[in-house]
Amino acid sequence: MLRLIFMGTPDFAVPTLARLIADGHEIAAVYSQPARPKGRGLASEDSPVAKLAAAHGLIVRTPVSLKGEAEQAEFAALHADAALVVAYGLLLPKPVLDALRLGCFNLHGSLLPRWRGAAPIQRAIMAGDAETGVEVMKMEEGLDTGHVLFSMRTSIGRKTTGDLQNELSESGADLMSKALNALERGEVEMKPQTGEATYAKKILKEETKIDWTKSARELDCLIRGLSPAPGAWCEMRGERVKVLYAEPVDGKGVPGEILGDNLAIACGDGALRLMRLQRAGKSVMEAKDFLRGFSIARGSRL
Repeated sequence: MLRLIFMGTPDFAVPTLARLIADGHEIAAVYSQPARPKGRGLASEDSPVAKLAAAHGLIVRTPVSLKGEAEQAEFAALHADAALVVAYGLLLPKPVLDALRLGCFNLHGSLLPRWRGAAPIQRAIMAGDAETGVEVMKMEEGLDTGHVLFSMRTSIGRKTTGDLQNELSESGADLMSKALNALERGEVEMKPQTGEATYAKKILKEETKIDWTKSARELDCLIRGLSPAPGAWCEMRGERVKVLYAEPVDGKGVPGEILGDNLAIACGDGALRLMRLQRAGKSVMEAKDFLRGFSIARGSRL
């Protein structure tokens, strides 16, 4: 049985920690990002990973950085065999990477070397990729450049980022469990990454506004890639509205023109029918419910 450190923060990491607990592994400590203000009252709230760890009586550590000698010594003093990292959100410096007998292993939401970096799931959808996946990789100093232990592929189709995150987080838990069992037996084959590397930069605010001069296909990918958060948006009657799902349809007009009564909008090439929307401070609504309280005249432009 290996002695492990788990490092993760958001909901995406929860299934892997839950799987490790269910499998009965020894978890020396759980590292997560510090509590952050959340909700209208901005009260501090522990991360989803920290909550799960605390509920199972595990040691939880939330340093703001691992660059200091004290934090690195505390990490090494756990005398773990390996660290498992899933969407942790902090840089692991070389002394941390080198502190453990087997090393640090990351669950990454893409097929490396495509989409190294911070937003691999979003970028794969936004780019119109046909498939993506999840991989277990041994970490090194480079950004997501390490050797790969195991991979799982899936088609993207009409999935949103939310859909893919849910799918890959569950598949990733199985994959990490498989990798851990192989590490325990000493039967791991680590393969170098091959192919052209691309980088999944963080999503910028200016990317989220819908530009109707782009093609319906491009905007479909943008909307699904930004759904459910931060959400692609446009202005309707002077109000900012998020579009969380849409689909390309036949239609032609001036970009941004309302083509009918079903929220079909003309794009630079083709048209897009808006299907799931959210006004500021409101819940997400299907298009028919949205239009009941927010009528938009045919021929008007967004």
